Amino acid sequence: MQTGNLELVLNTLEKLQGETENQTYFVPKLWTGNETGSERVEPAPYFAGIIRSIIQEPRRTGNPGDVPDWKNRAVVYNLFVRLACAFDHDGNGTIGTEPLENGFRETGTLLKAIALLPYLKNIGANTIYLLPLTEIGLESRKGTLGSPYAVKNPLKLDTMLAEPALGLSAETLFRAFVEAAHLYGMHVVLEFVFRTASVDSDWIAQHPGWFYWLREDSLAESYGPPHFEQETLAKIYELVDRHDMQDLPAPAPEYRSRFAPQPVEVIEKDGSFQGRSPDGSASTIATAFSDWPPDDRQPAWTDVTYLKMHRADAFNYIAYNTIRMYDAALEEPQAFNTELWDAITEIIPFYQQEYRIDGAMIDMGHALPSLLKKKVVGRARENRPDFAFWDENFDPTPSIRDEGVDAVFGSLPFVINDIIYIRGLLNYLNKTGVALPFFGTGENHNTPRLCFRYPSEEAGRNFSLFIFTLAAVLPAIPFIHSGMELCEWHPVNLGLNFTEDDRRNYTPDNLPLFSAASYDWKNSNTLEPLNVYIRRVLEIRERFLDIVLCGLKGSISVPYVSHPELFAVMRTLEGRSLLFVGNSNPREERSGTMEFGIKEGKMFDLIGDKAYTVSAHKLEICCRPGQCMLFELPVEE
Repeated sequence: MQTGNLELVLNTLEKLQGETENQTYFVPKLWTGNETGSERVEPAPYFAGIIRSIIQEPRRTGNPGDVPDWKNRAVVYNLFVRLACAFDHDGNGTIGTEPLENGFRETGTLLKAIALLPYLKNIGANTIYLLPLTEIGLESRKGTLGSPYAVKNPLKLDTMLAEPALGLSAETLFRAFVEAAHLYGMHVVLEFVFRTASVDSDWIAQHPGWFYWLREDSLAESYGPPHFEQETLAKIYELVDRHDMQDLPAPAPEYRSRFAPQPVEVIEKDGSFQGRSPDGSASTIATAFSDWPPDDRQPAWTDVTYLKMHRADAFNYIAYNTIRMYDAALEEPQAFNTELWDAITEIIPFYQQEYRIDGAMIDMGHALPSLLKKKVVGRARENRPDFAFWDENFDPTPSIRDEGVDAVFGSLPFVINDIIYIRGLLNYLNKTGVALPFFGTGENHNTPRLCFRYPSEEAGRNFSLFIFTLAAVLPAIPFIHSGMELCEWHPVNLGLNFTEDDRRNYTPDNLPLFSAASYDWKNSNTLEPLNVYIRRVLEIRERFLDIVLCGLKGSISVPYVSHPELFAVMRTLEGRSLLFVGNSNPREERSGTMEFGIKEGKMFDLIGDKAYTVSAHKLEICCRPGQCMLFELPVEE
């Protein structure tokens, strides 16, 4: 197992020891233990000690990729390095964007991500899913640091993820991070952005035909999504619902005429690009906007643009039928932007060779041409057959599975705030079966955090406890959005399920996806630590993994409980059953009754280590706010 880059980082840190001992540098105690608060350390020996302990970890035989069925056994911790590994190291109350006097950063870096690995392993995570690490564009940058989705160069890493004190590149530190994770038996899955690029992408000057261009004289008009009349919208929805993509309604000619043909010349000036069309007119890169639903009125995204997946002249515009719900005419091979597709297809193999990553999450996977996605998957698996592919898609359907995808994001975080919707979703999955695993989580970086919904830390913690335990018994991949275990409430980004008040209160300047921020590592977990509870639930889940992973029809039943806020899920496979019962009310105790075929007997709660009695076919249940129980029981005759 390779350790050369990790040892290089260790040697570099050892050479720095003593140089910064008189400078203030605090770290959270939680990074190396279970205590809250912070402690003052000398950074070089502190990080060196953690890396030394990782290197000295009893060596595994072979590589993580040799572990059979590792993708099904994945327990994911979703890490946005720049945020999750940030800390107010000098104690002045802010997170600086420039290095401290000692050369170490306060924003998250890949060195600190390495130091966080023992903490993540202690929670029970065995797979680290990283949000994009690539170089970020400078033009029209959002917030103080820019969005990780505004990719300037897909083959270069963000220099902000390096520690200037070490004099090592972000690329070297990422190699070291993967080596360290592999030493711990962890897998590394990296998110890739194939549908969009920054408006100052390095590809623009090299390949102008890979982008959409607007006539510069049309910019005097407001630019955004095309307008469709209600009758046209109704037809669009009808056709898309029927999966009939033949002759989808196009935007009005006035909108389409705003887009310029591919420039014959591209000039860069002060970071912006200007094109010259064949008729001599000027053109500029068209920024992106939300394309679906087609009447979505969100403002244009000023920092990113869509890549032009097709070359057909009749479809030289940005709209729902060129970006996601592709018109059938674009399925013809002559319409494919082949050189762009080839370039995209080679990105993951580059990361496989350079960094030895174990899997990929495809951003906007639902908006990639299906054939392109299959090419991406097939090319990557030429190098490694067990390479994992996850897709930002919301339905675990057979068609997505047939593209080679192992799991999808799923719809759970978007309905999780309402137990009625959860019940409906699970009843639907019970009838249809689950073709693909989905992420078992109540939040991600684009949704409200679970604790955002509740003003009190205790209620937020209780609801998080309920949702995580419920998700752990579904045919899903346990997914810990970083900070969830700390009861973090501040949203990372405003995606879906936010209100207009939220959009007024949270802007790129105070959203961590775009600006410097950190978690409250110092004061989190003042209640019973959630990370201890998470590990307990994951250990129980491992014992019943065959039942939990079963996605067959009829394997997810929702038994009746007399109180509507008490929720039950029964998972059954080959004569064994696992029963989940939980209180979805995070503020108040709830009591209720369940009925069983057995007349008398004992049931044992595996979480609370407590026996319960079934009497006269009934089980009386009383749950504290958010409390959950897991019972093993035989199938009723």
